[in-house]
Amino acid sequence: MIRFGENAAKQRRVTLVVIMAILLLGGFFVGRLSMLAQYPIIKDQAFGNLSYAYKEIMNDYLDGAKSKALVDGAAEGMVGSLQDPYSVYLSEDKGEAYMQSYEDHFVGIGVEIRQEDGAFIIDDIIKGAPSEKSGLEKEDAIETVDGKSVKGLTFDDLKSKLQGKSGSTVKLEVQRPGRSGMVTVSVKRGDVPVLTVSSEMKADGVGEITISRFAEKTAQEFDAAVQSLQKQGMKALLLDLRGNPGGLLNPTIEIANRFVPKGKTIVQVVYKDEKRVLTHTSSQKEPWTLPIAILVDGHTASSAEVLTAALKDMAGAQVVGEKTFGKGIVQNFNQLKDGSVLKLTEAQWRTPNGQWIHKKGIEPNVAVAPPAYALLPRLDAGLKLKAGDYGDKVVTVQKMLQAIGYDTGTGSGIYDEATEAAVRAFQQKESLPATGETNDRTAYRILDRLTAKFQTEDPQRNKAIELLKAAEAAASSGK
Repeated sequence: MIRFGENAAKQRRVTLVVIMAILLLGGFFVGRLSMLAQYPIIKDQAFGNLSYAYKEIMNDYLDGAKSKALVDGAAEGMVGSLQDPYSVYLSEDKGEAYMQSYEDHFVGIGVEIRQEDGAFIIDDIIKGAPSEKSGLEKEDAIETVDGKSVKGLTFDDLKSKLQGKSGSTVKLEVQRPGRSGMVTVSVKRGDVPVLTVSSEMKADGVGEITISRFAEKTAQEFDAAVQSLQKQGMKALLLDLRGNPGGLLNPTIEIANRFVPKGKTIVQVVYKDEKRVLTHTSSQKEPWTLPIAILVDGHTASSAEVLTAALKDMAGAQVVGEKTFGKGIVQNFNQLKDGSVLKLTEAQWRTPNGQWIHKKGIEPNVAVAPPAYALLPRLDAGLKLKAGDYGDKVVTVQKMLQAIGYDTGTGSGIYDEATEAAVRAFQQKESLPATGETNDRTAYRILDRLTAKFQTEDPQRNKAIELLKAAEAAASSGK
């Protein structure tokens, strides 16, 4: 005999089990929907192939495999399949280095180094860096780092030895020109400023500002340069963007704000299928009244082209030089938790006039080609040329010497007697060992003299200054 209470209790237990089952099933489906929403790749049939390959490799690959390496490789492969040279997946170490490249400092000692006949020579001391206070000097040859010889090291090897934690000390032994014996210098590692802007007051009130690339603090550096030049009585501005590969868009827009009249378009950013268009307009605070000229070349790209187009179209700037590179697309980059970075092309940008300059570039108002010697290829470290050698490197040396006034004969690409005599004459004038052979030291000195020649003769800069002076004179006469 079953009592009523027992039957009711049994029914409640059955009901409870059913409810729990429903809740569990509901939770499963909600969880699955959440997973599908968060990881849409799961819905793709191709994901099965990826999952299968991952499982097989992890379980059965003879030499074993690391999960992180497989995932990084898969991500690199996915981005690589886009065949877009500007989209890239950077694994942890490379990702960290990429992010640091846009910061305004890094930890180190702050020296620029060149390799010369197997030796590492300090080419420059970075202003404001630990090395500036340490007693290191330009042209010091680094012999040891923390008691260990640098002979046979690569640049990367030396770089890793000089880097370290902020506050730690590295001891260098250097050979200093004109002194016998080693000079020992201890340098306390610390913040090394990464400057992207330099400025100089030229004759007749022309202020020149060079931007090497656009990073986090470029706009602040630029403002400081403008203020400095204004205090020196700047009457016209020459902006040198030659060789500038671009960089971050935000500081570019901040700089454009100074020149483009308030409310005028600086750049249009157009996303996939034109579903979203962002038009950045100027928020200029004070009108800019001085003449502007911009120097560009075939290596002026991306954000540098954004600034060039904005100032050309909206601020009356005269663009001088060569047609720019033509990169009219925008990448967004995100750093993941492990330090990896995904950089992906997500939009195109258009000039204030609505032009898309991708693979077309920006034509200058005044086209001026650089001198032929400025386009010669650089000579690689480890160069050794002597009588009887021939080839492209010999041609380069011959043309460089000819440009600075040394007769190398026909310049046929053969290291003949005329070339040897020209090299020897150059070495004698520069107080170098007069061997007649071209090594790193001789090549570096040739390049140094060629650079000095270009800085004096630079036809693009000279033309831009000529235009600025004419504009300033016209403005003065119209007052």
